[in-house]
Order: sequence, then structure tokens, then C-alpha cells
Amino acid sequence: MIDRHLYHVPRLGRNPSRFRLAGIPVITVMLGSAVTALPLIAQSPVMPPFGLLILLSWRLLRPELWRAWIGLPLGLFDDMMSGQPIGSAMFLWTVMLMGVDAIEHRMIWRSYRQDWLIAGFAIIVCMAGGLFFARITGGGDVRFLLVAPQMFWTILLFPFVVRQCARIDRWRVMA
Repeated sequence: MIDRHLYHVPRLGRNPSRFRLAGIPVITVMLGSAVTALPLIAQSPVMPPFGLLILLSWRLLRPELWRAWIGLPLGLFDDMMSGQPIGSAMFLWTVMLMGVDAIEHRMIWRSYRQDWLIAGFAIIVCMAGGLFFARITGGGDVRFLLVAPQMFWTILLFPFVVRQCARIDRWRVMA
């Protein structure tokens, strides 16, 4: 008698659904942006911007996945979830994606360290830009040194988020 577990045939040769290919990265970025809505009480900003981290991870992991304009709708969702002024993440994420595109066109090959450096620079620019937008729209007198630890922890968290996005991507392209 043949073992009944041998009857399972993997779905090799089949294509994954279009929703799975295009929708899963968008949903993960939106879930990362929604993490900021969790009720966490702190005296200073400690939670990293997971939406930005996941967007950067997908962009550096799969450059062909999105165009630069994807920063507009995803940034709008992040602005609504995080309470930042509407348009700040839209502008900063789109500029960040255009900057990553420009860097990518200059470099033929990238290593892991270069990706981390690119992401670190993009995180610093986006978080400093968010601080600037919050200041000019009446968000109070927040010092850069107050946000610096959040930037540091976000940059250190980037490799872990890239690894999780790679794991999700492996499941996403699997049939």
C-alpha cells in the first residue's frame, strides 16, 4: 500500500495568482504602516516606521516590483495611520524611491552592505523630513536629538525586515 502522504503533488509549473504577486507587497506595507496605530505609550518616539522599512525592503529586494509613484498612495495611507501631516510621507516616500532609482541606475551590482547604506540614508532623510514637516505644520518644538535614537534603531532593524520580506517573497512567487 502506498503512503497517502505521497499523493500530495506540489503545484510546480503553475503560476501564482495576480493578486498574490501584486497585492501581497502592498498589503505588507499597509500592515507595517498600521502598526503605528497600536496603543503604545512612550515619552519619546521609539517605534520604528515599519511602513517605510517594509517599503524600502521590497524596493531594494525586488527593484522591478514598483515604480516611484507607488510612494503616493502608500504614503497617504501611512500619513492617515500615523497622524503625520497629510502629504509628508507621500512626498518623502516618492522622493526616496526616486533617489533609490537614481542610485540603482548608477550601480551595476549592489552588495548587502550597500543596500544597508542606501536604506540607512533613506531612513535618515525620511525621518528628518517628517520631523521638518511636523515642525512647519505646528507639531511643536521637537528636537532632532529626540528622534535620533529612533533613527538608529530603525537602521539596525532594517536587515531583519529585509529577511522577513524575502521570506514573504519566497512564499509570494511560489505557486
